Amino acid sequence: MDKKNKKMSGTLQLLFVVFLSVVGPQVVRAVKPIPSSNLRIGEGDNSIRIMQEDIIDTVNKHPDAGWTAAHNPYFANYTIAQFKHILGVKPTPQNALADVPAKTYSRSLKLPKEFDARSQWSHCSTIGNILDQGHCGSCWAFGAVECLQDRFCIHMNMSISLSVNDLLACCGFMCGDGCDGGYPIMAWRYFVQNGVVTDECDPYFDQVGCQHPGCEPAYSTPVCEKKCKLQNQVWEEKKHFSVNAYRINSDPHDIMSEIYKNGPVEVAFTVYEDFAHYKSGVYKHITGGMMGGHAVKLIGWGTSDAGEDYWLLANQWNRGWGDDGYFKIIRGKNECGIEEDVVAGMPSTKNTVRNYGGSSGTAVV
Repeated sequence: MDKKNKKMSGTLQLLFVVFLSVVGPQVVRAVKPIPSSNLRIGEGDNSIRIMQEDIIDTVNKHPDAGWTAAHNPYFANYTIAQFKHILGVKPTPQNALADVPAKTYSRSLKLPKEFDARSQWSHCSTIGNILDQGHCGSCWAFGAVECLQDRFCIHMNMSISLSVNDLLACCGFMCGDGCDGGYPIMAWRYFVQNGVVTDECDPYFDQVGCQHPGCEPAYSTPVCEKKCKLQNQVWEEKKHFSVNAYRINSDPHDIMSEIYKNGPVEVAFTVYEDFAHYKSGVYKHITGGMMGGHAVKLIGWGTSDAGEDYWLLANQWNRGWGDDGYFKIIRGKNECGIEEDVVAGMPSTKNTVRNYGGSSGTAVV
């Protein structure tokens, strides 16, 4: 080999090493729960259905599964590629977390063995609502909006539904890529800086014929219009804010304490193929490949009859999925990274000039 070719070969080898150094950590992210979106679509994913008989059989025959798998009608026509697309949590850049505080709680706080936010704050109907994100990878936005509206009810006695569409369309690159995924903590920062309007002002699905990413798989992220659909409503007047945006330490006691004191939190975790088939019981990963990162609302905890500690969560895949839209996952073992990425914020009195009949004393922290 002549000098010129040797030099070229050396350059190519160097480029390959640099390439591996960039891609490698994303490929083997064993310690980080949320997989890279760059690795999402595989060969055959556009034709293979996510509902698979062999996965159902494997789970239901597994002696230690602790949960039941079934054909979930919600995903009857979904391909693997379409399923991956709705898993819209991107790995949060570490520099974005540098100044985000992580809350901890004293071990002296006594917690009940079972807790359900729906019964604890039974006057807050939004806690028990099961929503539907459709074909859009907007779970990061749903989890945040749902938790904030629950907390407005818990701390300020305000019964409101907030707009996923505002966050999804108007947060822009700060939050990620809209229907192609985003960062949960940045959703909460958007609430602090920009606030979020009501769902009545900017609904996720329109009332006259769906023209939203939730309706069709190929539909793109909606455009940010910054005006209410109802002509008599003013966008700026419908904004509701969060005081802060914070993480909760990954110790189960800290997570439980946060829910017990302040209400539901948003959690992100890694989804595998078998999770799409969840029907009931306490989920743990049994079989199937990694599909992506997903965000949901954590509302409580308990212990099963078999003695397994679990978290209780509300998904946004409508009530046709899982246990009437809910699921349980094993608690205390960081299953699928469920205890690593927990975020929340407190509701603010800012812009809430109307009288909702409740106290706002505990809302500003």
